[in-house]
Amino acid sequence: MSALLIDRSHDLSRLREEGYEVDVRHGHVVVTNVPYVDSSRCVRRGMLIVALTTSGESTGPPPDHTVWWTGDMPCHCDGTPIQRMDTGQSGEQALAPDLVANRRFSSKPLPAGSYGDYYEQFTAYIRIISSEARELDPDATAATFAPVAASAEESVFVYHDSASSRAGIRMAAAKLELERVAIVGLGGTGSYVLDLVSKAPVREIHLFDGDQLLNHNAFRMPGAISLGDLDRRPLKVDRFAEVYGQLRRGVVPHPYALDGDNPHELAGMDFVFLCMDGGSDKKAVVTALETMEIPFVDTGMGLHEEAGEIAGIVRLTLSSPGRRSHVWKRDRITFDDPDGEHNEYSRNIQIAELNALNACLAVIRWKKYFGFYRDLEEEFFSLYTVDGNHLLNQEIA
Repeated sequence: MSALLIDRSHDLSRLREEGYEVDVRHGHVVVTNVPYVDSSRCVRRGMLIVALTTSGESTGPPPDHTVWWTGDMPCHCDGTPIQRMDTGQSGEQALAPDLVANRRFSSKPLPAGSYGDYYEQFTAYIRIISSEARELDPDATAATFAPVAASAEESVFVYHDSASSRAGIRMAAAKLELERVAIVGLGGTGSYVLDLVSKAPVREIHLFDGDQLLNHNAFRMPGAISLGDLDRRPLKVDRFAEVYGQLRRGVVPHPYALDGDNPHELAGMDFVFLCMDGGSDKKAVVTALETMEIPFVDTGMGLHEEAGEIAGIVRLTLSSPGRRSHVWKRDRITFDDPDGEHNEYSRNIQIAELNALNACLAVIRWKKYFGFYRDLEEEFFSLYTVDGNHLLNQEIA
């Protein structure tokens, strides 16, 4: 299947967005699962086929007004054949090695006598054929919205990203087609960052964490972790690579933490999300990222309990080539020892919704940096305060 051709062709992408099972096989456009009535008044499913014409990297006009059909002769709801489109041409016709038709139909559109594109042609024949099936089964439709598999050559995703095409944001999404993004730390915030970044067309997502998946992790991470998974005590990176491998390719686990000895492992990354504790290791990683001219966003939370209530802040700091000084001159990243009394993680209060918020702010900032979202202020430091629901942006360009 040529997913790129479908994405670049208005008529084929419209068919897909409206739920039709459209495919391109051996030089033909195919729509499968078209409901029709057979001579026994049973609702069955068939396939429409039209030869493909292209113009550059998208489709051109259909070659003529006819279509090939795989299935029995479509009938009216009373079981009599739909004669208006029957050419009398029947019998097996091998159009390609794995593409065989049974009949050829003809229905000229008036007054033009030809169809402007494949969307017009396929939907016209589907109306003729499937309207009779709906008389017997009101739920009979060719718009099945079935998931569409995608090959590794065509997409990082295991199945077609219909969300972007249906919303008409493929041009914006293309700005996130980066080669390599890293997430350092897969705790509460890092795991939510992965959940969000996994939906973007990044070629590779590298995960760095050396910890096992334990009970407390299950209450501050996306999704539901089974008791069986907890009993196995898998490494976080392995478990998340397995889970998100169901959605996409290119999730690369690194089963160890980054520290002062190995920050060079981030060389070549297009962007890095830092979701790790403070301390000398974090300082070494930040220094290395600056030396390697890699943009990154650092996340953090400072929460405390007071009179039975949780209060505190959620922090976000962006650092990019040419905009680094605020990190050091204004202490916009915490490097306190993780066990120190002043460290924002010292009590390790982690709440799922605030982890998720921290991740959302980080991913939104990442997408703004690469032009997916409009960025009028270009803030490089943000603080969300739980009490009062305030979001403060600073370090504005």
